[in-house]
Amino acid sequence: MSPHARAQWQIHFCVLLWGFTAILGRTITLPALPLVWWRMLLVTASLLCFPRVWRGLRGMPMRLFACYAGIGVLVSVHWLLFYAAIKLANASVGATCMALAPVFLALIEPWVMRRRFDPRELLLGVAVVPGVVLVVGGIPAAMRIGVAVGALSALFVAVFGALNKRMVERADPLTVTCVELGAGAVFLTLVSFALPHAAGRAFAWPGPHDALLLLALALACTLLPFALSLVALRSLSAFNVQLATNLEPVYAIVLAILLLGEQRQLNAWFYLGVSVILGAVLAYPLLVRRASMPPPEMLGTAESHGRLE
Repeated sequence: MSPHARAQWQIHFCVLLWGFTAILGRTITLPALPLVWWRMLLVTASLLCFPRVWRGLRGMPMRLFACYAGIGVLVSVHWLLFYAAIKLANASVGATCMALAPVFLALIEPWVMRRRFDPRELLLGVAVVPGVVLVVGGIPAAMRIGVAVGALSALFVAVFGALNKRMVERADPLTVTCVELGAGAVFLTLVSFALPHAAGRAFAWPGPHDALLLLALALACTLLPFALSLVALRSLSAFNVQLATNLEPVYAIVLAILLLGEQRQLNAWFYLGVSVILGAVLAYPLLVRRASMPPPEMLGTAESHGRLE
């Protein structure tokens, strides 16, 4: 198998593992706040076992550390809203809402990166609106609050994704992940103490079943795909990676049908709406590629970024 083909399999395996985050979020019985707190804490503790991370922390300027910590707070809010959407609705709805992230990113990234706005990105935003309407109409009324929370979560993905893209080359990726998730865990700790009666629930020790699933979420669905994606990025272009990661909601919805039987809670309008949203999201990089295809030697060196999902 060629290095490129191996990298393609690796990145799709990573996306499949990211798809399991929604399934585990639905299966873990903990509320969203302690679930996210434990996930961030476990990943941070695991990263601190690497000497490379400690070297990166020692060499990181305090101002840069503060910037990444601020982004980590945004990551924690995104995860909190993402798992809240899953608890309020289901894994399929939460995963579908994540497909809205590229739409928000198309509007936010030009402002953050200080580049010219691309009209095709506005077209992407307009194209997904009918899909969102169909999704909302295809779920029980009690789940619609989950769509609103999930859409807000996707907005936070776009914000911290654009900020990470702006600062991606300033520090080691593993060190950045450690700082961001560690800061997110500290932020959620402070939030727990600030909210009445929340601290006890947030820091409650999970039962054996939840503990195993939390370990799977932190190690198998966060650290492992992050490490594999870093290896795969050496052989893939940004276009290849973006096209693969845009398939994550598809994997999550298929897994939710196979493992959780969620198709019984949703009707055909929901899946038609999902098809419209994903069609728009997947079509955008294809349109961009046709319009301005970079030369082959640039594809292998294009910026690609791991994601926290």
